[in-house]
Amino acid sequence: MLEKLRSDFVLNFISQNRWQMLLKGLLATLEITAVALLIGIAIGVVVAAVRSSYDKNKESMRRRGGINYYLLSGANLICRVYLTIIRGTPTVVQLLIAYYLVFSWSTNSLGIAMLAFGINSGAYVAEIIRGGIMSIDEGQFEAGRSLGFNYVGTMYYVVVPQVFKNVLPALFNEFIVLIKETSVAGYIGIEDLTKMGDLIRSRTFSAFMPLIAVALIYLLMVMGLTWLDDRLERRLRRNER
Repeated sequence: MLEKLRSDFVLNFISQNRWQMLLKGLLATLEITAVALLIGIAIGVVVAAVRSSYDKNKESMRRRGGINYYLLSGANLICRVYLTIIRGTPTVVQLLIAYYLVFSWSTNSLGIAMLAFGINSGAYVAEIIRGGIMSIDEGQFEAGRSLGFNYVGTMYYVVVPQVFKNVLPALFNEFIVLIKETSVAGYIGIEDLTKMGDLIRSRTFSAFMPLIAVALIYLLMVMGLTWLDDRLERRLRRNER
């Protein structure tokens, strides 16, 4: 048994330096995840700001009327359509649409994957942040205004620091989901970690070792993010005392 495992390990990873394929795939996965994460956060913050601003101010703005109300209503409608489409369709389908339809003229599959995953993540990040903003007691907004802040200043100095602490676990969970969702990047020819594991399997005709190695690498990355999340939460709780 041990001899068989040893020979499989040598065949799949040592022979012809196939371990380098996994390393190359891991770097591609991390690169896609990092850029998609930044895109997702940027989109999520903007969408959450629009949605929460509309929810909190629509009544007063409707009474006053004016162009600002219609602009905010239009932006909110666009955000709602975006959230409905992205959250209502599978990630892999969005990736294929982006590659074969929207950006069919481009051969930069890596950039397309980053954008597609970023747009997908942005929808979930937006709802996480919006939920955090809406959970803040209305008295906090009134306290900010009593200190002389306008709505933007109140959000920046009073609300956002509280929202960050509230949504941190949910955001880390979304980041964990994102890093696992990138495993479908091979559908558009990207040699990510999962794709490289499958390539090793196809060359060695041995499925156990490369696929288990891929699963373990993903598991270690998720465990690392979970550990970092726990550390940040403990530090934030200490700062509250």
